[in-house]
Amino acid sequence: MNVTMNKGSKFFTIAASHFESLLRKYSASNSLSETRKLHALIITYGLFSSSQLSSKLATTYAQCHHASYASQLFDKLSKRNLFSWNTMMRMYVQMGRPHDALNMFVEMLHLGQAMPDHFTYPIVIKACNELLFVDMGVGVHGQTVQGGFDLDSFVQNSLLAMYMNVGEKEAARLVFELMQERTVVSWNTLINGLFRNNCAEEALRVYGRMMDEGVGVDCATVVSVLQACGVLKNVELGREVRVLVLEKGFWGNVVVRNALLDMYVKCGEMEEARLLLNGMEEKDVVTWTTLINGYVVNGDARSALMLCRTMQSEGVKPNLVSVASLLSACGDLVSLKHGKCLHSWAIRQNIESEVVVETALIDMYAKCNDGNLSYKVFMKTSKKRTAPWNAVLSGFVHNRLARNAVQLFKEMLAENVRPDSPTFNSLLPAYAILADLKQAMNMHCYLVKLGFLCKLEVANTLVDIYSKCGSLGYAHQIFDMIPLKDKDIIIWTAIIDAYGKHGYGEMAVLLFNQMVQSGEKPNEVTFTSVLHACSHAGFVDEGLSLFNLMLKKYQVIPSVDHYTCIVDLLGRAGRLNDAYNLIRTMPITHNHAVWGALLGACVIHENVELGEIAARWTFELEPENTGNYVLLAKLYASVGRWRDAESVRNMVNEVGLRKLPANSLVEVSNM
Repeated sequence: MNVTMNKGSKFFTIAASHFESLLRKYSASNSLSETRKLHALIITYGLFSSSQLSSKLATTYAQCHHASYASQLFDKLSKRNLFSWNTMMRMYVQMGRPHDALNMFVEMLHLGQAMPDHFTYPIVIKACNELLFVDMGVGVHGQTVQGGFDLDSFVQNSLLAMYMNVGEKEAARLVFELMQERTVVSWNTLINGLFRNNCAEEALRVYGRMMDEGVGVDCATVVSVLQACGVLKNVELGREVRVLVLEKGFWGNVVVRNALLDMYVKCGEMEEARLLLNGMEEKDVVTWTTLINGYVVNGDARSALMLCRTMQSEGVKPNLVSVASLLSACGDLVSLKHGKCLHSWAIRQNIESEVVVETALIDMYAKCNDGNLSYKVFMKTSKKRTAPWNAVLSGFVHNRLARNAVQLFKEMLAENVRPDSPTFNSLLPAYAILADLKQAMNMHCYLVKLGFLCKLEVANTLVDIYSKCGSLGYAHQIFDMIPLKDKDIIIWTAIIDAYGKHGYGEMAVLLFNQMVQSGEKPNEVTFTSVLHACSHAGFVDEGLSLFNLMLKKYQVIPSVDHYTCIVDLLGRAGRLNDAYNLIRTMPITHNHAVWGALLGACVIHENVELGEIAARWTFELEPENTGNYVLLAKLYASVGRWRDAESVRNMVNEVGLRKLPANSLVEVSNM
């Protein structure tokens, strides 16, 4: 009898040992089906009472991500070791259930059966990271210090990732600087975190320090650095990274190749981007989409459509982002035919209901001036998603249907769809078109209520709206609300333009000087606005000085708009010959506006000789503009050449032109 029992006991010991070995194997390979078979066998052999085997079975299910079996077995364990707790928490985090992981961590601490170690804390910190639980994450950080795990590299890397993810850059830097051993993961986490927190320049400085310290880079490093180079348009460093990629043998990684391509695209180096793509033996849909979108963003929509044909000829099927970029290209080209073809293809592929495609279709039809089709697509969409509403609002504004846009926004609110930043970026220009001060103020109050006024894009548009409404006081109040360090070139240009258009040239020049002193570099649009202000105010010397500043210090290549401002400036001051000579020596092709400015000045100063030259050019470049004929007739009349004035008027009638009547808008009781 005893011999039989000993033999049975020995068999069960051997079987249990063998089953544990199999469970380790299935755990490593994540083989759920084999684990379930072994589970049944364990029950059949009556070995389920073994706490060690049950614990191993629970952790194996956890590593196979079968949460229900794992949790049932885990809950029945009389003794739970730290490994089983860690495995269960890791399972929940990996399955996207960080709440359950944190609840289990709290339960473990409460029961006191096991104390967390350097494997536990990275799991718990990652759960806090995914839930953006900053306070709890800081508390866990404190526990790592108390437990002596704060200097462990795995724990530190987890803390670094968490602090970066929640935007606590200083805390992340402190963790990084306190590291005794910085791995490539540590450097990558810091570089990528800084980039994601809009600190691309600082990310590149950290990369430079990493290289100086001789730390070996990997694929993740170069991808993050290339992204930063793209944002900063630092193509020189991007090219250096490309050399490094080839030296390190990273070229075979498609993610790295796509990052290189994206960097060239964002830097506007489309020729280099195309050469890079042509040199790739293996291209995925992301590769093609990156270049297609690059062509669209850089204003070459035709090349984007041509590249789509090449992509399809190589057997690569466009994805949702590809289709959205191609529809954007059709809108830019006002190519309704190509847009409809893409719409049909999207229907055949059953992707027309995807929000990114719906939004692109609405936008494309609006840009092609087919408001009916744009609105039809919108009416088929889910009215609970914000993006389609934003697209149709933008379409109304694009077609200058400002009142329709405002009415649609009210319908959007009635449908309980919450507006976001893109909503107001699409909608607010409608209020600038309407130039209705009362409605503008109502919207201003609504933006304050929702907390959107702190966003720079919204503030920029409000400055423009109040300017169009003639309320410079409110425009300047909005401008003053933005801290000096946060003011960008757009808001400076908007306020300078506002004062210039209303004839306050002195204030416009003063603001321009304040902008330069603040360290903001003016661009071509800023110079157009300040030169226009000088022109209208008659500030000849200031205007010419600013024009020279633009050419010599800032090396801005003058456009025809800049020359038009200077011609108008000289013309108003009576320096007609200087204005004429400037037009003749312009290094770029002149247009109707520059000759129109000279013609207007000739009328003011009754210079018939130059006025006739300017008029001939305006008639040739802008034959349907009756205003030019009226100006010449007025010039003749001002010097008593009545027959010539009458001849010009008869010319208008013979050609069949009609002067459009002017109109004024006066609001009466919101009507």
